[in-house]
Amino acid sequence: MTSRETKIRLDLNNPVFQDNLLTLQKPERHAALDTLNKIRQLTWNQLYRDQGLKWEKITSVKPPQGINAIYSLRLTQARRATAYRDGDFIRLLTIAPDHDATYGRK
Repeated sequence: MTSRETKIRLDLNNPVFQDNLLTLQKPERHAALDTLNKIRQLTWNQLYRDQGLKWEKITSVKPPQGINAIYSLRLTQARRATAYRDGDFIRLLTIAPDHDATYGRK
């Protein structure tokens, strides 16, 4: 299987992401889990093209050392998550409390 056909693997181990996810209200938490399940079934090319997820590079935030770029994607109707690609893995970092917070703006 080529890397283009490889399904995305989820890394949900970031403690900040876990705290953000587990403290969402139940309907929003369920919507987020549905989105994560959807992402697991996609290839990277499908993720990049998916209009509902809106994978976007965040240019207003400097990525940590060793990470090329941080991206945002729509996790629920109201919330976006930050993540980066590491090989086949999407490493999820945070769930922003609101849309602007994703991009480092207030």
